[in-house]
Amino acid sequence: MTAFAVRHGSTRQLAGTGTLLRFALRRDRLMIPVWIAVDALMVLSMPGTLEGLYGTPAERADLVRQMETNSSLRAMVGPVFGDSLGALTAWRVGIYAGALAAVMSLLVVVRHTRDEEESGRQELVASGTVGRRASLTAALLAAAVANTVLALLVTAGLARQGTAGALALGLGIAGVGMVFATMAAIVAQLTESARLARGLTAAVLGTAFVLRAAGDSGTDDGSSVLTWLSPLGWLENLRPYAAERWWVLALLAGAVVLQGALAYALAGRRDLGMSFLPTRPGPASGRLGTAGALAWRLQRGAVLGWSIGFFLAGVVYGGMTEGAADLVGDNANARRIIERMGGQSGLTDAFLASMIGMLGLVAALWIVASVLRLHDEETSGRAEPVLANAVGRLRWAAGHLVIAFGGAAWIMLLAGLGFAVGYGRQVGPVLAACLVQLPAVWVVGGMAVLLHGVLPRAALAAWAVAGAVLLIGWVGPALDVPRAVLDVSPFGHLPKLPGGSMEWGPLAVLTGAAVLLVAGGLAGLRRRDMST
Repeated sequence: MTAFAVRHGSTRQLAGTGTLLRFALRRDRLMIPVWIAVDALMVLSMPGTLEGLYGTPAERADLVRQMETNSSLRAMVGPVFGDSLGALTAWRVGIYAGALAAVMSLLVVVRHTRDEEESGRQELVASGTVGRRASLTAALLAAAVANTVLALLVTAGLARQGTAGALALGLGIAGVGMVFATMAAIVAQLTESARLARGLTAAVLGTAFVLRAAGDSGTDDGSSVLTWLSPLGWLENLRPYAAERWWVLALLAGAVVLQGALAYALAGRRDLGMSFLPTRPGPASGRLGTAGALAWRLQRGAVLGWSIGFFLAGVVYGGMTEGAADLVGDNANARRIIERMGGQSGLTDAFLASMIGMLGLVAALWIVASVLRLHDEETSGRAEPVLANAVGRLRWAAGHLVIAFGGAAWIMLLAGLGFAVGYGRQVGPVLAACLVQLPAVWVVGGMAVLLHGVLPRAALAAWAVAGAVLLIGWVGPALDVPRAVLDVSPFGHLPKLPGGSMEWGPLAVLTGAAVLLVAGGLAGLRRRDMST
């Protein structure tokens, strides 16, 4: 009877999981495929790119030798363990593919756990025949489905380079994704805010990247203790296509099981809507007496985190500029790819322009996340008390939009200062090159404002816009896609600085387009009903 009761109780706590899983996958039918496509295409496009860059075994062996002495590049992409196309693919994109899988997973889990509780929808769901842990289980299963599909695509796409290596890389990427899915499940129990849950889990991911980078900069074989403290370091030490260490997968699986068990234990010890780290209550007085001040209070943590990240990225990219130029050397194919990304103005300037362009693409993620804070505030019901006072919709929205669009300018400026510290030359041109990215970033932000204002139910499609821009910017130049495809992205119309000629016309057009998109979104917000 006792065993039956335990089994029966466990079954009751998972009641409705299948229905909630189908609902979660239906809600994420756009977001998850976009993330999977970006991640998989980044990986699967790399063998062809590397074959064009380093077509002979001698060229690939020379690349491996140079990487052994280039600590700055090891910090960015990790050590290389073999000179086959498969091993070089795992080296070049493995860490970043794992990081993207982690971001996708934490977004999925937080959205279907803490987001649902914060909006009040989970309370309605819980009033039906739904078990206590069904929502958490469905969220983790949704992340598992996404990572499984990603692993299958990577394994099938790289099978030509070697089945064992392809399977190891696919499982490793999916394993990193699930480590951060279960980490997000824990953090979602600790905090009352979905945004804080996403931010804290992303901070853990950033710490994992920094630990791995610090470890790899000092050793060329991934043996540093700092590297082993990071799940991203576990992925590189799995060594796909280089005498795979299959036992490393046990580390990933063990972390998933332990973190998942802790998340389940915490979920069973708290009330719906509560958390173990409650936010401090208090009246909106003094510095919180205006809508703009409240928006700053809500987003200042994100601004600080992105500011630090962009400054450090600028320092690192600036410091590796000369080393990257030496690594390319006389490789004509590598030079052409960098010049397609950064212009024809010389290898160093082209490399700087390409790295600055990549940071501009990442800044598009910032502006989408910041603009969609409006959507979070509205759907959670927190905007209603604010608007019930003497605060108009446009004034309420303006506070968040100033932070989103002004914050984009701020983090790009800090990136430029980081380049100045790391590279130590061309301070003015590098700062100008960073700020030139802003009109394209603002266009992406304008699309998010338009979707939120006119089609609030489709507001999260702004992530698909940002994902498409990232895909075109990262993969397009390496695959030498037609110019018409590159021009779909607003970043394709920016001048290639430093080194290239300044063109004010495209910048003016992009800025005007951003203004029109924001104006259209605000007009829609002013006229439509607010979500509840």
